[in-house]
Amino acid sequence: MAVDTLLERITDYANRPDPYPLYAELREAGVVRQTDGSYLVGSYYDIVALFHNPRLSSDPRNRAAPYGRPEAEGQEQLLPFIRLDDPEHHRLRGLATRPFGPPHSPHRVDAMRGEITRITEELIEALQGRTRIDIVDDYAYPLPVTVICRLLGVPREDEPVFREWSSAIIDSVDISPGEDSSERERVGLQARAQMGCYLVDLAEQRRGRPSDDMLSAFVNDPDPTGALSREELAATAALLLVAGHETTVNLITNGVLTLLHHPDQLKRLRREPGLLPGAVEELLRYEPPVHMLTRVPLTHVEVAGTTIPKGVPVVLVLASGSRDPKRFRDPDRFDPARTDNQHLGFGSGIHICYGAPLARIEAQTALGALLPLISTATLIEDPPPYRHSAVLRGPRHLPLGPVRGRDLGSDARIRRGRPSW
Repeated sequence: MAVDTLLERITDYANRPDPYPLYAELREAGVVRQTDGSYLVGSYYDIVALFHNPRLSSDPRNRAAPYGRPEAEGQEQLLPFIRLDDPEHHRLRGLATRPFGPPHSPHRVDAMRGEITRITEELIEALQGRTRIDIVDDYAYPLPVTVICRLLGVPREDEPVFREWSSAIIDSVDISPGEDSSERERVGLQARAQMGCYLVDLAEQRRGRPSDDMLSAFVNDPDPTGALSREELAATAALLLVAGHETTVNLITNGVLTLLHHPDQLKRLRREPGLLPGAVEELLRYEPPVHMLTRVPLTHVEVAGTTIPKGVPVVLVLASGSRDPKRFRDPDRFDPARTDNQHLGFGSGIHICYGAPLARIEAQTALGALLPLISTATLIEDPPPYRHSAVLRGPRHLPLGPVRGRDLGSDARIRRGRPSW
């Protein structure tokens, strides 16, 4: 097929279960212009170079006509820092980091380990006596949602409300060539505004009455130079709430599916639990939660002999780069013990994933606790139904059933959250 339709084929829902042959076709073709005018980049070294190129912008307002989005059309709503460039990106990311990580809050993420383990144990225990479970609804979704709610200070019972907003925001940033996305983007902007107002109201309730959560820290920062404006707080808090669970759901779910497809490696991880951290890194390379990101050249940029004009969107296919045979040995093999593994699962450069340390802990804890259970379960649907998004790729549901007619967890003895048959 013509290489100028690659983006259409990659984003076609029919190819959601296995886009990797298309990524191989992309790497073979090099940098290619698509029918919608955008450019696709799929090789590891080209993607890394572009991530570190200051002439590539994350801000959609730098897109040339006719590639503009609602943010470029007079919208006053502030963009989250992941969609801004330095120096504003650096300033806002720095303020967002103060209550989250070093140097101001060096123990925040590590202190969550016990809480994450406890939440995981509760979820595993709730699976006892079940003849069928859905890894997404019963485990992979509630774990990171509960964690990010605790971290930010959002009432867990409000999840039905912000789940609807979150879905609209995710839909709005999906890539759908040939489709009029203006309505999705309008709904996404509205959802982001509503979520921002909700989170700012929660934060304001804690002004002058600090508690141990990030929303409280944002409004009670004693450093006057470290204060977020109301609009900046809304954009930052909404970003953290959405990104704090959406990608981790995919990471855990893709991990379970991958292990079920590789029973030999599943057995190995049960024998050698010390491999779990490396297994999570390999999952970030082999089946990442985020498959592509878009950048915009601020001037003409040459990539692998191709000149990409100023303002024309460039789609960096991270999942393709992480399976590039020019960078990774035997890239289509899932190897939890892989050592040379500088994958693109969390991006690269100044916009590398803000929540990566937390996501790693959640995935390691979640998969470690789940290993005994999935060792005695079977996939009910293979491939399972996938989420619509080609950007945030993962199963929408992952139903598992029993082996040899045994109930999932029916005779399990829960010890530290791990069923033992």
